[in-house]
Amino acid sequence: MRARTLILSLLVTTATAVLPIVSRAAVDVSIGIVVGPPAPLVEVVPAPRPGYVWAPGYWAWDGHRHFWIDGHWAIARPGYRWVPERWVRRGHHWYMERGRWERRHERREREYLHRERERGRH
Repeated sequence: MRARTLILSLLVTTATAVLPIVSRAAVDVSIGIVVGPPAPLVEVVPAPRPGYVWAPGYWAWDGHRHFWIDGHWAIARPGYRWVPERWVRRGHHWYMERGRWERRHERREREYLHRERERGRH
């Protein structure tokens, strides 16, 4: 009986330790479509709110057609900037790049690496 209780305790402890690690895993699937998004809709941006940033609206894809997602206020993250959703064309297909928070200096680093690749140095 003691061995059974000990094994059960070890299983619960292990599951408790592993579950947070597994739950942080993210899956990002990118599907190319041949139908480009319509022109962005004009949004009336409300007056600025302290501690918030405006996340503009964008066209999303439901598997059959584009549909508009309205913009909204997001709680600002110090040291980060909001990079809005956008559609990118690669060849004959369009891909959605999800909105994300980006450290303020990461953009400069990415632009530098892009310039270096274009020059053949990286």
